Formats: sequence, C-alpha cells, structure tokens
Amino acid sequence: MDARNARFPCAAASGADWEAVTRACLDGLGPVEGCNLGFVYLTDGLAGDAAAIVARLRAETGIRDWVGTVGIGVCTTGAMHFDEPAMTVMAARLPEDGFRLFPTVTGDMEPLRQAAGGWLDRHGASLALVHCDPRHPDFADLVRSLSEGTGAFLVGGLSASRSAYAQVLTDGEAAVTDGGASGVLFAPGVEVATGLTQGCTPIGPTRTITAAEENVILEIDGRSALEVFKEDIGELLARDLRRVSGYIFAGLPIPGSDTGDYLVRDLVAIDPHNGWLAIAERVESGQPVLFTRRDQQSAEADMRAMLAGLKKRVKTPPKGAVYVSCIARGPSLFGGDAEIAMIREAFGDIPLTGFFASGEISHHRMYGYTGVLTLFL
Repeated sequence: MDARNARFPCAAASGADWEAVTRACLDGLGPVEGCNLGFVYLTDGLAGDAAAIVARLRAETGIRDWVGTVGIGVCTTGAMHFDEPAMTVMAARLPEDGFRLFPTVTGDMEPLRQAAGGWLDRHGASLALVHCDPRHPDFADLVRSLSEGTGAFLVGGLSASRSAYAQVLTDGEAAVTDGGASGVLFAPGVEVATGLTQGCTPIGPTRTITAAEENVILEIDGRSALEVFKEDIGELLARDLRRVSGYIFAGLPIPGSDTGDYLVRDLVAIDPHNGWLAIAERVESGQPVLFTRRDQQSAEADMRAMLAGLKKRVKTPPKGAVYVSCIARGPSLFGGDAEIAMIREAFGDIPLTGFFASGEISHHRMYGYTGVLTLFL
C-alpha cells in the first residue's frame, strides 16, 4: 500500500537507530497536508528515545497533536514488528473540534475536566483512545472512572515494556508521560466502529461461584471448586494439572453483555488438598464463572467471527484503523502475522497502526488475551 494515496497515511520501520527509523517513517508517510492528529506506537527497544522521536515527528509533519505508547510489538498495514526496535505512525485528518487530547490522570478526574471539560460540555465524547500505565495500583478502576467521567466508549490498552513505560501526549507542547492514563477523546461527529475478539473458547457450562474469599474460589455450584474444574477440563488434563498452565483460564461472564463477552483471568494457584482455585481477580459468591481454553484455532475462529460482524455494521470503507492486541497473542499464539492478515482480508489494504499491550481496554473494562479493533469511517 502506498501511504501517500491513503486517506489516513501510515508507515512503519524497524531498527535500533531512532533517527533512521523516524526518517523512514516520515518518508513513508509522505505529504500530510491537512492532517491534525498523529498516532505513534514504539516497541520498548525505542522507548528511551520517545521524546526525541515525537519532537522530530512534530517538527517535520507540522502535526501538533500526537498520541501513542510503547508495546512489546507494533503493527501496521499488512505487517507487524514484534520484540525488535520498531515504530509505526499514522496521521489523520479530522474536524478541528472533532477530538481533544487529555492529560495523564491517576484517579482524580480534575486534570481531565480542566483540560477537556469545556470541550466535553460542547460536544460530548463517543469514543476515547486510552493508554494506561500497568504500574498504576488500580488501573481497572482508573479505566472505569475514565469511562464514567467522559461518557465515552473506551478502547486502548496497557503499555507493555521491559524499559520505559512511555505514553505520548502532545497538545501544544511535546510531552512524554507515564504513571496513569492518557489519550484522546473523539466527538460523536467522528464516525467509528469497534470490535473485540476473545483469545479463548469456553470448554464447559457457565456455573456459579457459591463460596469465595478474595481471589480464591472455594466452591462452584455447591461443590468443591477443584472437583468442578476437573470435570469441565476433561479427564486427560485432570490427570496432570501441570498441563493446564497457559492453556486453561477462568472466564468471568460480563452481566448484561449481548455478545457473551467475558473477562479472561489466569489461574494463579490450585490447592489439591482443600480443592480451591485461585485466579487473578477478586471474586464473590453468586458470581458466574466458566473455564476456557486458549489455542490458535479458537482464537482465529473468534477473530474471524468478530471481523464478519464488524463488516456487516460498516457501510463505508474504513479510512483507517487502530488495533490493540495482547502480547500473549501475536507470534506466540498465531505463529506469525495472522491477526493483521485477517484484518486485511476483511477490510482490504486500509491504513492501520497499533501495538501489543499487557492488557486491553474495551468499553469500560480491562481485558486479557483479546484484540480490540477500531475503525475510522
């Protein structure tokens, strides 16, 4: 795809020299006349150079406002760069009052209200692209607060890095931030469509937690949690519970979801003596639970179903896209760039940018092992 012929020009490059990578991306973008919002995603190999990269992008494109963050991998149209120094950029031409950046918030929504309160009062926000620092002590609650404070449907993810957790946020002045959540609000006049794909498939019925303490499930359906777990995963796995690690997960169905969404959470401990299961989420008695399997075939089938549903809802060719996927997906699950290829099959050679996150955001919740696709129409 020639980025210069795209309505949302995009480009990507890899390499350890940030100046060479930035130059290659700028050359790939070509003219960006009229574009007023930039997206930039870096792998953590370039995280330390984020401020210099953004300053160069702003200076040479003339685009003042940029958003983005760091991931273990980044993706663009038809390709991904995983576990290597790389970056991807996309420029967008939007109505001048169609978006508003918001500064880093850590809990108190006052900084957001000061920065975007008047804009929100005039326009409202239908969508927010959010990047969040995974080191925040309660990022799930922070995401909920952002959703309530803006009234927007959230998409995005947690930065993923083995070095700096940089979030790009420039609004008049170049800035690289971290520690909380930041991003951009979009007005209802900016048409979008989003889809969520799960990386797992249920392997048993939805059951009910009947006794729990903190993150430990004591009983399910009035029986030992481990007894029910073994029943649902099957005799072969039940014989050797060491084999369930990284393959079997707990699923927490979302009340009121009309698409059967559930939160996938790791199994962190099994107590064979007491028959308890510990998962990476607080649970309570009366809450529904199911068990899920994660494998390539299941993830591909669910992604194709998500893309087919999204395609039915979209009446015009997308101008551009942002895709946020879990670091546990990508090459480690699909063995290559199958995720990007499936998006391309569904929507063609559309401009696309995105990153591989350590947690994904959709609506007002944190997910895991998922992919979140946002289309600009």
